[in-house]
Amino acid sequence: MSDVPTSNGDLRRLILDTTRRLLVKEGYHNLSMRKIAQSINYSATSIYLHFESKDALLHALIDEGMQQLYDAFTSIVGQFPDRPVKRLRALCEQFITFGLDNPEYYEIMFQLRPEQMERYPAEKYRRARRNLDTIAEALAEGADEGVFEVADARVSASTIWASLHGTVSLLLAERVDIRIDQNDFIETAIRQTLRSYTTRAVA
Repeated sequence: MSDVPTSNGDLRRLILDTTRRLLVKEGYHNLSMRKIAQSINYSATSIYLHFESKDALLHALIDEGMQQLYDAFTSIVGQFPDRPVKRLRALCEQFITFGLDNPEYYEIMFQLRPEQMERYPAEKYRRARRNLDTIAEALAEGADEGVFEVADARVSASTIWASLHGTVSLLLAERVDIRIDQNDFIETAIRQTLRSYTTRAVA
């Protein structure tokens, strides 16, 4: 067992990647710093140099996943700066793509809810909220242009988020009828979600 990593950055990355896999495989309550240490062949002391607790590790993974999603969202905003309808559709597509391409991150970000976990830090919560704000901004801009009917952009963004989350969760859990084509399922889910907010002129 080694106590001296070749690189602090490499060790931190190894800890995060290993924790992500163990969390999804074994669950929060079965995870321990000792088990993580054994998995990477380092002492628990080495892990505590980077993360003060198991919850700090979990918070770091959530923050990392949220940042990856935000980076993808930011790219889409840049592609459709003045076209809120196309931007919102692309954001919905990206959310689903992210969830399906990153099932471990997605489960930790949105599905893992250990009752005893420490409160998520405020600064990390504010960073995570930027993803929802990006959807709300597209809705608000579309409402200003008359292409979306939205009473409260933040509330509407949250309902869109909930719909997308349901779509991803069903697909990841393989709870969609096998006779239904996945692409058709995703397209219909997005189209019906957007139809709730678009005016007749663009529906």
